[in-house]
Amino acid sequence: MKHLVLLGAGHAHVHVLARLAQRVKLAPLPFRVTLIAPYPQQIYSGMLPGHVAGHYSLAQCSIALTGLLQSAGVTYLQARGTRLDAARQTIILGQGEPPQELHYDLLSVNTGPVMDRERIEQLMPGAREHALFLRPIESFSPLWQRLLALARQQPLRVAVIGAGAAGVELAFAMKHQLPDCPVTLVCGGASPVANYSLAVQQRVLQQLRLRGITVLPQSCTAIAADHITLDGVGQLACDAPVLALGAQAPRWLAGSGLALDKEGFIAVNAFQQSVSHPFVFAAGDVASRIDAPHPRSGVYAVRAAPALSSNLMAAVSGRPLQDYTPPIKTLNLLSCGARYAIASRGNWSAQGAWVWYWKDWIDRRFMARTQQG
Repeated sequence: MKHLVLLGAGHAHVHVLARLAQRVKLAPLPFRVTLIAPYPQQIYSGMLPGHVAGHYSLAQCSIALTGLLQSAGVTYLQARGTRLDAARQTIILGQGEPPQELHYDLLSVNTGPVMDRERIEQLMPGAREHALFLRPIESFSPLWQRLLALARQQPLRVAVIGAGAAGVELAFAMKHQLPDCPVTLVCGGASPVANYSLAVQQRVLQQLRLRGITVLPQSCTAIAADHITLDGVGQLACDAPVLALGAQAPRWLAGSGLALDKEGFIAVNAFQQSVSHPFVFAAGDVASRIDAPHPRSGVYAVRAAPALSSNLMAAVSGRPLQDYTPPIKTLNLLSCGARYAIASRGNWSAQGAWVWYWKDWIDRRFMARTQQG
């Protein structure tokens, strides 16, 4: 039997597991499947700000993989892939000696966003010792609970470093949950949500001011126990520096033999298939569509999931693949801590409590669908 390996439990692979579970109800799979992921549950990133703000429990925004794995008849290995040899079609798991090696006939990579701690430490000395890293969010959640408990004993000075959508939503959520704590958003030389339209940027800035969040345009250059250093400004007193930077490519891809884009992500074609190795597929933040570049966000990972699932089933069965065109415009919903959000699609934007309830309905529907397997 051919061996399909799913490396990572990102949003796209959660969909693949649900599809496999539905297929198993009709007939046993004619191939075997293994999922490699470090955590037995996947926190849905779209609901994490709501969890930080106190709107959702951890259980409400967590996808338990166990049920899906059992329903789909998929073997689960709780581990990290640390090295990939595309020529030999093998994955090295963990850091053990001797290394554990797993062979695959077909591989799909959906490991989700990565924060390269070594690279960040070079840019911001002290980060590894003193900062709270947003990724992986399965590790961030318990750290947030500890920070929340400390902040309820005495106010803490919080700095969110990174002003993309993740950083902005996190700053809103923390301020909502900790109204007595000063929260600062450190933007790194750009305006908040700089990749959004000017109208959305203005809406976000207005909400940041209304909610008492300080916005600093400078970059953080170092992190210490009680302060951070800002480029050209000096020191900012800070008890809780939170890193919410953009995704970086996993370091283990560099020696994999796969064709990569200029930033080190897996280069894929219209089938979500490696442009250099046809038995490797990838989706989400770890991949770059060479033919149709688009932003790295959970929205695109979710949208690509049905196509990835269909092409994996086709590839393992020897059937023709079908191409997938990412949408030019996507609906983006930014939560503002309270039950209030900003919506955008292309040049259109809106805001209000109704947008938050719209987002809540979409997120809850997504979570319900993941459990249908």
